[in-house]
Amino acid sequence: MINFQDKVSFIWSIAEILRGPFKPEDYGKVVLPLAVLRRFDCVLDSTKEEVLASAEKFASMNEDAREPILNRVSKQNFHNTSKYDFNKLLSDADNIADNLRDYINGFSRVARDIMDHFDFDRQIDKLDQNEMLYLTIKRFSEIDLHPEVVSNIDMGYVFEELIRRFNENAEAGDHYTPREVIRLMTHLLFLHDDASILTKQGLTQTLYDAAAGTGGMGSVAQEYLASINPSAHLEFFGQEINPESYAICKSDLLIKGEDAKNIRLGNTLSNDQFSREKYDYLISNPPYGVDWKSYQKPILDEHDKQGFDGRFGPGTPRSSDGQLLFLLHLISKMKPVTAENPQGSRLAIIMNGSPLFTGDAGSGESEIRKYVLENDLVEGIVAMPNDLFYNTGIATYIWILTNDKAPLRKGKVQLVNAVEFSKKMKKSMGSKRNEISEEQLNEIVRLYGDFKEGEHIKIFDNEDFGYAKIKVERPLRLNFQVSEERIARVVEEKSFSNLASSKKKGDAGLSEIEAGKELQTNIIAVLRGLQSDELFKNREAFTKVLKDALKAANITIGAPVLKAILAGFAEKDETADVCMKNKTDIEPDSDLRDTESVPLKESIHEYFARAVLPHVTDAWIDETKTKVGYEIPFTRQFYKYTALRSSAEVMYEIRELEVEITEQLKKVLL
Repeated sequence: MINFQDKVSFIWSIAEILRGPFKPEDYGKVVLPLAVLRRFDCVLDSTKEEVLASAEKFASMNEDAREPILNRVSKQNFHNTSKYDFNKLLSDADNIADNLRDYINGFSRVARDIMDHFDFDRQIDKLDQNEMLYLTIKRFSEIDLHPEVVSNIDMGYVFEELIRRFNENAEAGDHYTPREVIRLMTHLLFLHDDASILTKQGLTQTLYDAAAGTGGMGSVAQEYLASINPSAHLEFFGQEINPESYAICKSDLLIKGEDAKNIRLGNTLSNDQFSREKYDYLISNPPYGVDWKSYQKPILDEHDKQGFDGRFGPGTPRSSDGQLLFLLHLISKMKPVTAENPQGSRLAIIMNGSPLFTGDAGSGESEIRKYVLENDLVEGIVAMPNDLFYNTGIATYIWILTNDKAPLRKGKVQLVNAVEFSKKMKKSMGSKRNEISEEQLNEIVRLYGDFKEGEHIKIFDNEDFGYAKIKVERPLRLNFQVSEERIARVVEEKSFSNLASSKKKGDAGLSEIEAGKELQTNIIAVLRGLQSDELFKNREAFTKVLKDALKAANITIGAPVLKAILAGFAEKDETADVCMKNKTDIEPDSDLRDTESVPLKESIHEYFARAVLPHVTDAWIDETKTKVGYEIPFTRQFYKYTALRSSAEVMYEIRELEVEITEQLKKVLL
């Protein structure tokens, strides 16, 4: 870590050279590609002359045929055939821009692809025009970034710390995961019930990250598995949307001798680059609260057309937050449990609190929670301490999922409250004020692995998080009276006022409007003839009186107008008779409509009889509107009641303060 901090400080000092022509937020456009380029330079240095000799020897061959030969000579998965390196670039200051381009173009295809995604060529011109290129290259030539000097793990730290500094004002959803959080995730990810799975000689497993960033999760996971089983190989795959992060991650794979094609560029949700692949382990820290509306069409199309044959069969969340889409995407890439693969797959994803509870029964979020819980995929959820991330202090949770739960865990979900398992940092890094110590990390893992209830552990059945959302109806009760005040309300009703309107044009329209006005006048005359102090408390009885009066006046009206007249004369009345939709069904009062959430483990009708009917005896359940929902009220499960102080204690404290204030005032007045 000391080595890592030294390298960061040195490279940051190079960034300071750019002050003036470059804005601070643009330093990364120069520093990051040059750091990658310098690391390539250091890696290829020992075989540079041999590669140049072989390149000349096989110059007549096309690039595809020559590439594997030169890679063998360079002892890497890439090479460079330019005569230049960082030191030789400095020998021709006048032509350094052209020579730097020659050097970059001399790399093999995969390394050139990395540099292309940095879009570094335009920065070369700007550096050269401001006479900064030579000095910048010179400073980078002074730092040794060979993997023997700066390990791949440390280099990952270097890149992520530089990116953090370059993007200190980035959105909360766009973040990099602190390494102690990744270590905790990997510990939990590899925490099998059967420990012998990971210790098999020559074990080969795959790991996939849907939001790969610079590849930090893959590197930490590989390091952790190697510490358990040195003979094991964990092949890393990932997709990343940001071109610079993609380029850094790809360069890391290249230098480690892994297949650089395992990291691919693109939007994971709308353009899955590994659509047919399944993996042993899956790990991700997707962006929080990031809107996916701009690329929703392919996602919604996949949900509608492919259903459960696609990734998003259970549902889609609101477009303002795509975290649960990443969860479904990862689940779709889990290996099924088979005789050849009895342990299935394990998945670790870190999200904020929203996926735990956002969305009512029937919503996309609730349907996704319903899917993962009813299919017994959620093994555990760990609540993390606040202020762990570099540019957000929000609460976060690690979800662990598997399609092969240990027998003891089947049908169960373990909640781990680890919010207090952190310590203050000596020096904050952006929003990151806390860190998880090694001892605290190990304690969290122990608590998770023990699977025993305690102060920090709660264990629930999957069903405990489910509920039936029932719609409680009460009857509509109305009284009716014909008075001048209520007649005025009839006149204001839309269907009644529309009688004196027409969609026709010209004389036909005018004629229709006049006829409508005449009908309105005749109706009002009939209504005024019904005026009395009588209060009708039965809608059917009043409707008959109204229809008889209109019939006697030889006036015919449609159902909408009749409904408008009844609405104008009606007022809510709890003492009135219930209104009927037909001969058998009571009409509900939408203003009195309510909902109740009934735990899945409880009978809906028993709950209704106990909690609702004693208070509203005329209520009933609309069985056609019942929905099943799921939410995980994590914080509520660990809530601790703190008793309020007694009034005597508060009063005593107030009197003490009054005495103290009086003494202070005396000193001021003297």
